Amino acid sequence: MKVLVIGGGAREHALCRSLSLDPDVTALHCAPGNAGIAEVAELHAVDALDGAAVAELAASLHADLVVVGPEAPLVAGVADAVRERGIPAFGPSAQAAQLEGSKAFAKDVMAAAGVPTARAYVCTTPAEIDEALDAFGAPYVVKDDGLAAGKGVVVTSDLAVAREHALACERVVIEEFLDGPEVSLFAITDGETVLPLSPAQDFKRALDGDEGPNTGGMGAYSPLPWADPKLVDEVMETVLRPTVDELRRRGTPFSGLLYAGLAITSRGVRVIEFNARFGDPETQVVLARLKTPLASVLLNASTGNLAAEPPLRWSDGAAVTVVIASHNYPGTPRTGDVIEGLPEAAESGKDAQKAYVLHAGTALDADGRVVSAGGRVLSVTATGADLATARGRAYELVSRIRLDGSHHRTDIAAKAASN
Repeated sequence: MKVLVIGGGAREHALCRSLSLDPDVTALHCAPGNAGIAEVAELHAVDALDGAAVAELAASLHADLVVVGPEAPLVAGVADAVRERGIPAFGPSAQAAQLEGSKAFAKDVMAAAGVPTARAYVCTTPAEIDEALDAFGAPYVVKDDGLAAGKGVVVTSDLAVAREHALACERVVIEEFLDGPEVSLFAITDGETVLPLSPAQDFKRALDGDEGPNTGGMGAYSPLPWADPKLVDEVMETVLRPTVDELRRRGTPFSGLLYAGLAITSRGVRVIEFNARFGDPETQVVLARLKTPLASVLLNASTGNLAAEPPLRWSDGAAVTVVIASHNYPGTPRTGDVIEGLPEAAESGKDAQKAYVLHAGTALDADGRVVSAGGRVLSVTATGADLATARGRAYELVSRIRLDGSHHRTDIAAKAASN
């Protein structure tokens, strides 16, 4: 099977790494990719938002499957363009991707499907914003209706901050605050069959102790030793299947990766948000534990044959990923800094693939050195028999890498590993 992955972050590196280990994959391509992905896949320059260009590239490579990683190309209809060329694409249509592309659309789908979620108001005027903020009170949850690269949500007890963010959005969703721990649950679906993956938890805040501003994610771990063993079954019945069924009923079937961000509240499971693609950094830990070869699962989802897929197989151990971010992230990041220690890190990661570095925002400079090229630069990922072991390996590997001005959280999975 010849596979083309679209995107250039750590999520795509994780996908490419898993696909490169799949014996069914005979050729692996990525566009545009990054410095790390170049080690496992052939890179191609393409505008990931240009559906015609992506479809043309896939056709020229004789790709058997195209995997669209990021949300923006999905909302832009890239998967549709690929399918129109007769090539299977893993990723929802532009219409179905509105589940992530519009918070208001997602709320409407959940209401129709009876999916439990936070009460919310969709606001477009200052008067509506003030009314909604007053109705819910602090802490305020304010979400940009459209895509915002993981930075469109503000959770704050400061009314002025909440109002400022809301006024900066053309259309904004203001909703009640959901208490309790958060869980990310991915499911692969062909529009009818729904195949859940293993739950994970990510860390959105920039600083230890869940302090600082929201980010795209500073780390993650899987599995969740504290979660109810029946959690996945419950979410399948109350969230995932009803959502997939509702979208199919509307004539916009969802095929690809459905990501449910959940809060385990005192009143039960509630959906915080949906995403229409693999989440970053949870993908890094979920795929690290997946033993089933990935390519056939994605192809079966893309061709409507997911019911034929046997149950997924998982390692008994745990996985932890720690994000190394560039100076000033999540503000405007400083880029172009040389990343040192990667060869040594690669050597240490050869121990049964138990610890390795996934590239997110990296590039090669004129001298062939790997440099920072984004806010989140690396996802250092490790596996182990338990969370404590995986966590120890991840942080040991982090200590080998040097990037001027970088920062990372030191408490990823700490609480769960100590229980």
